[in-house]
Amino acid sequence: MEATFTNITQENITQEHLCCIIRSKKPHPGVEAKRQWLSARIKEGHIFRKLNAKSVVFIEYAPLETAWVPITGDNYYYIYCLWVSGEYKGKGYGKMLMEYCLDDARKKGKSGVCMIGAKKQKAWLSDQAFAGKYGFQTVDTTPDGYELLALSFDGTSPRFTQNAKKQHIGNQELTIYYDMQCPFIPQKIETIKQYCETNHIPLSLNQVDTLQKAKELPCVFNNWGVFYKGKFETVNLLDAAGIQRILNK
Repeated sequence: MEATFTNITQENITQEHLCCIIRSKKPHPGVEAKRQWLSARIKEGHIFRKLNAKSVVFIEYAPLETAWVPITGDNYYYIYCLWVSGEYKGKGYGKMLMEYCLDDARKKGKSGVCMIGAKKQKAWLSDQAFAGKYGFQTVDTTPDGYELLALSFDGTSPRFTQNAKKQHIGNQELTIYYDMQCPFIPQKIETIKQYCETNHIPLSLNQVDTLQKAKELPCVFNNWGVFYKGKFETVNLLDAAGIQRILNK
């Protein structure tokens, strides 16, 4: 049977599942936070396209001008997430979703499509090797190895903001910037708060709740950024073990 996909709209957002955390009965706080965040973004041209199955098979992208990331550029799309997991891998769904995004960009006269990567693949970023098969190339970097990957249609390139390249803040305590783009984030925040309270670890949590705040962030950011002793550590969402590894450095 041919695969079919659905784009999330204001009309169907309350009925459709949002892939990453699938619940059949009780609402999940992270999913509902994501649903609220996504609902506000749709009117800005944000696209969430998923397989018509109870699966984690989707792509999420937006016009770079309204994407909540510290990247600048004219007329680009930014890919937040392209994810195919479990039994759905190896069936061509990732290819279908990527090609949909690229075709959409071309039809709308975009200058290209971009996404965040790193010299060493990060667990919570989309597969950059897969993107490379479509011609995505590194167009900007940070001193600590993060990369901005882009597929340009007209020779122009987006860039990390100068602020994002600083990767340093004045705060010395464990500091996390986050938004609600990912449904795993609320649960991670609660886990980290409890761990830090139990272990008497100073913690600063900063919710990024406007586009302006996102564009002015002092680090690379997809939906999460961690600092310790003033130094940027990772875009990966953390559990207790991840926190301890950072604190032990």
